[in-house]
Amino acid sequence: QVQLVESGGGLVQPGGSLRLSCTASGFTFSNFLMTWYRQAPGKERELVASIGATGGWTNYADSVKGRFTISRDNTRNTVTLQMNSLKPEDTAVYYCHTRPGGMDYWGKGTLVTVSS
Repeated sequence: QVQLVESGGGLVQPGGSLRLSCTASGFTFSNFLMTWYRQAPGKERELVASIGATGGWTNYADSVKGRFTISRDNTRNTVTLQMNSLKPEDTAVYYCHTRPGGMDYWGKGTLVTVSS
């Protein structure tokens, strides 16, 4: 079955960096779009960044453009979100998402807390 496992979250000071990873299994990873979402306390889940199947296309929320970079390694079935210049408003649970066969799959999420 499809599994998505996120890692790399934690506590970081404003202006700091974190690197999130999502390891996928149970489907042909290299064929599908991968997306990072986040959900802050009391807010709806929002799209952060997406990357096309080959890595040649990316898309970012305006709030993270220029600070976050999404990438993927199709040999290792991983998608990574490099987050720089973190702000307190980036605090959220970050989720990995994909949609093989028209069904939505989510990881359990990893918590990112940006605080001094």
